Amino acid sequence: MSASAQRETSSFNIVVVGTGYVGLANAVILAQHHRVTAVDIDPVRVQQVNDRVSPIIDADVSHYFENVSLNLTATVEAAEAYAEADFVIVCTPTNYDPDTNYFDTSTVESVIAEAFAANPAVNVVIKSTVPVGFTEGIRAEYPGHTVIFSPEFLREGKALHDNLHPSRIIVGDSGDAGRTFAQILADASLDADVPVLFADATEAEAIKLFSNTYLALRVAYFNELDTYASVRNLNSSQIIRGVSLYPRIGDHYNNPSFGYGGYCLPQDTEELLAHYSEVPQNLISAIVDANRTRKDHIAEEVIQRDPEVVGIYRLIMKEGSDNFRESAVQGVMKRVKAKGITVIVYEPELKDAEFYHSEVVTDLGEFKRRADLIIANRRTDELSDVADKLYSRDLFTRD
Repeated sequence: MSASAQRETSSFNIVVVGTGYVGLANAVILAQHHRVTAVDIDPVRVQQVNDRVSPIIDADVSHYFENVSLNLTATVEAAEAYAEADFVIVCTPTNYDPDTNYFDTSTVESVIAEAFAANPAVNVVIKSTVPVGFTEGIRAEYPGHTVIFSPEFLREGKALHDNLHPSRIIVGDSGDAGRTFAQILADASLDADVPVLFADATEAEAIKLFSNTYLALRVAYFNELDTYASVRNLNSSQIIRGVSLYPRIGDHYNNPSFGYGGYCLPQDTEELLAHYSEVPQNLISAIVDANRTRKDHIAEEVIQRDPEVVGIYRLIMKEGSDNFRESAVQGVMKRVKAKGITVIVYEPELKDAEFYHSEVVTDLGEFKRRADLIIANRRTDELSDVADKLYSRDLFTRD
């Protein structure tokens, strides 16, 4: 199936539920060829989409809003949108709670129930991350209805780019609806011959979790290499370069950090680990443990410097993103504060005066003056004048 092939799919009425990274990226690419309605419970985000102002930080989304003709509207009136839809794509947040060992899929279940109540013939596509076996359970609950799982693979800040140039399209349904949806995605791609895989829904769910867990494994591996080098007073960058010259390893995704975080990797690794409760394993639990150990080590290195005031430069995970949910630096921050050290935060995305009882300093100059030690997951030219205060494990100044 090729994006450059003659388009044979009709124009569809598509509803995308959720205007975060996944939802907005899908809404924008599909609105090039189809009538798309974005549904969100937040009226501010709805208005932003209608005004062609991106509610997320994504340069490509902003470019498309400004320069590309899109058949896209947004609304908070979900039922009206569902009633006329051919496809409803669910992109609502799901969260894993390690204390209860439970993946909260309530938002997905609510959307599916409302969509089928308004339009029993609609095709529902789940893009949200869900537990393995979830889609089959939903299908059993709604016999005779069409429910498809199609995992999403994107980077925060480059969500639209990764949908315009997908590494692969995976659809957990090989029937007519699944094949039509795969063609819709291929038509929206700018690349020719995007690999397309049709799988059972449960296998597609597993593909998502195992993919993200492998990425977490790679992050954890190079972080542990960096920990070893720092403890032994070795040149970490030389070791990583030497290891990565081997083609089967490769010089990519190998820049040390404070740990993996964000929307996907923490919850997906722990969710996958939960599925191993009765399956022999060592590696998956080690990945989760390694991330915790890395944050312990980073915090201990900061504490050993005996600072009076520690400055946290940015909570976001990576350049070009506005997400700091479960960012690794927050784990470091909590450990440092537990030792009684004062912590201040510089994060332009924050509007509140405090973040978890730590003062938010909005003036960068003041932040630099007040902090004895500044910790930054990623280096930036903004901190070049306080290099003597900076603590970072960023060796290659890239994500």
